[in-house]
Amino acid sequence: MLRRLLVLIVPLLAALVAALGVPLAFAVVQGESQETYLDRLGDAGRFASLAENALASGRRTALREELERYDQLYGIAAALVSTDRTILESSRRPFPLTGPAVEAGLDAAFSGYRGEPDRSIWPWEDVDLVLVEPVGRDSEVVAAVVTVSPTSGLRHAILRQWGLLALVGLVPMLGVVAVAWPMSRWVLRPVRMLDDATAAVAGGKLDARADELGGPPELRRLAASFNVMVDVVSRALRRQRAFVSDASHQLRNPLASLRLAVDNLAPHVVGDAGREAQRIAVDEAEEMGRVLDTLLAATRLDSASAAEPVDVDSLLATHVPGWRALAGDIALEVRVPRGLHVLAPPGGLGSVLDELVGNAIRLSGATRVAVWAVTHGERAELHVTDDGEGLAEEERTLALRRFWRAPRHQNTAGTGLGLSICAELVVSAGGELHLRPVEPHGLDAVVVLGVGSPDRSAPGAGGTLRD
Repeated sequence: MLRRLLVLIVPLLAALVAALGVPLAFAVVQGESQETYLDRLGDAGRFASLAENALASGRRTALREELERYDQLYGIAAALVSTDRTILESSRRPFPLTGPAVEAGLDAAFSGYRGEPDRSIWPWEDVDLVLVEPVGRDSEVVAAVVTVSPTSGLRHAILRQWGLLALVGLVPMLGVVAVAWPMSRWVLRPVRMLDDATAAVAGGKLDARADELGGPPELRRLAASFNVMVDVVSRALRRQRAFVSDASHQLRNPLASLRLAVDNLAPHVVGDAGREAQRIAVDEAEEMGRVLDTLLAATRLDSASAAEPVDVDSLLATHVPGWRALAGDIALEVRVPRGLHVLAPPGGLGSVLDELVGNAIRLSGATRVAVWAVTHGERAELHVTDDGEGLAEEERTLALRRFWRAPRHQNTAGTGLGLSICAELVVSAGGELHLRPVEPHGLDAVVVLGVGSPDRSAPGAGGTLRD
């Protein structure tokens, strides 16, 4: 953010300096050009006065010597031109009269007036300054004095003044930047610390707090409000977890006593209807225990840690034997690329796969269940596919909600919380959980997670068959 703020401030400051400096640069060009023009105009006027006297007396030697000394001292060529455009005297030979500026100046001078330069001379223009001064006045013009001045000195003078202007503008701009840097750091330090605290809280560290002492008053108030908010949320979460934990602990003993009491009623129950009622009571007590355990697990999701790389090979080595024991006669195939690492909540991916494989084995009516994986760049997909009955489109959407169960599974052991907990675990790791249909029938549960290892050597759709 500091760099972005400076990127915003520095161009604005540069634009302000340019807005002030560009008109000054134009003024320098015009001023220097005008000063040089007036200096050359005075010299040409003096030569015109000498030429008028020389032409009147017929003695032009002094005029010629004056023109030559002028050229030697200043490097400015000068000539006296008659009305028929013949050079009468000049400081150097040959003296060109063919340039457009010279011709235009002679036309104006022989018409009885002095031509004025129509533009300023810029540093990158390598042109000469041409002045033509008439000798005589009005209709009595008898000749013209032409001076051709190099402008290298003028252009160098303009560049020097432009350099001074740039330096004068650069020094305060650097000063402002030097002041803006620590000032911006002071202003943004609470924002940066607030951002760090927010990231820490999002990662489950509810003891993180923002700095309330540094920075402007507005940001200190914002940091204080953030800390109060985190305190409120932290207290609410602690109370929630404490309530669930206490409720679980307090209900376990009465629930166990109830289960024991219902079991002890078995010898005293007579008749098929009574025994069936007693069996239903036992099942309901067991279901209450499972619901209690699942609710406690769902509450613990709030304290899940940030995602970390998980070795899928090691995870499968510990979970596949249990899956095969649960599958029984159902064919179980595991095909996952070797060396695959994914970003998942610590200890959470195994529970997710246990739930998905368990559902496929217990609830789908399948004869075959496959666990396989494929990678796409920085993302990996873990699939649990079965060839069972599958779910309708509406059921696949509802299955990820809490306490939802398919109508045909109402009499099957379960709480309706497993898939929703799995979805929350996967999302907490930055992933996704999708339920997709399989043709011609069946269900494909897809867990999408980030790849946590730089090893991409395994082929995306290939893998090793694990028996």
